[in-house]
Amino acid sequence: MLLHSNIIGEGPPFVILHGFLGMGDNWKTLAKQFSGLGFQVHLVDQRNHGRSFHDSVFNYDVLAADLKAYYDHHALENTVLLGHSMGGKTAMLFAALYPECVSKLIVADIAPRFYPVHHDAILEGLSSLNFEELTSRKEAEIQLSKYVQDVGTRQFLLKNIYRVSPTVLGLRINLEALKTQVSEVGEALSPLLSYPKDSLFLRGDHSEYISTQDEGPIKVQFPNATIQTVTNAGHWLHAENPVEFFERVCAFIA
Repeated sequence: MLLHSNIIGEGPPFVILHGFLGMGDNWKTLAKQFSGLGFQVHLVDQRNHGRSFHDSVFNYDVLAADLKAYYDHHALENTVLLGHSMGGKTAMLFAALYPECVSKLIVADIAPRFYPVHHDAILEGLSSLNFEELTSRKEAEIQLSKYVQDVGTRQFLLKNIYRVSPTVLGLRINLEALKTQVSEVGEALSPLLSYPKDSLFLRGDHSEYISTQDEGPIKVQFPNATIQTVTNAGHWLHAENPVEFFERVCAFIA
């Protein structure tokens, strides 16, 4: 099965992978800016997310295999590949396995190490949404606010809600599969994997996802990596400071 994508612009390919519980459309504003530089931007929905297919199997090996099938279908090569969080780990693994497909790698606020599960409240909140009773996004937000206090995080999650029919709402994500296999999102990549070409690791200055202790291991697996910090930003650095994020990516791919 082929991953769904939204392709914007013409030119050399630039592939973007969203994070956990996200979708390619989260990156549409930045994608239009990158396409304005002369790139053909592929906003890809990973399996069990967005408009892509649902499957009970969910781990980085299959996410990378899905992406390879997508590359083969679209005859992509020498791409810029950008991934955020979970998408960043998929991008790291893919680049290490298929370096001929990736000319430059950009990883947004994630390291190749292990992360403990920390999405429990979010998944519990999403599970509490009863679409037999809820009729609007506003009602869904009120229910979700009992579990997720941060307004920005709630708005991000609510983008997964769509109208199955004019009167029925639903979730685009495969919630059951993601709940049962959420631990896979935090799994470390093999330390034997490496990618020799230019890489840019961007972290938010308010985020703890890439610490100073992570810099050494990143440089071992990605020897041509540059690690930079986006100011006034947390884990969703591309949304919290899109101007600086765009500028740093532009300088790297120029």
